[in-house]
Amino acid sequence: MKSPVVVVAITLTAAILVAASLLIFTGMRKNSGASTLNAPALQQLRHSHLV
Repeated sequence: MKSPVVVVAITLTAAILVAASLLIFTGMRKNSGASTLNAPALQQLRHSHLV
């Protein structure tokens, strides 16, 4: 059995890593995604409305 301190430390580091990766992912989507990823989607929406 591991000591509770080790278990808490592992879970805390895991949670921090997950939170950091989520923040980086959402930040990248907001910054670059607004100009690059959403542009084709908007064009597809415009084309679908025209048809």
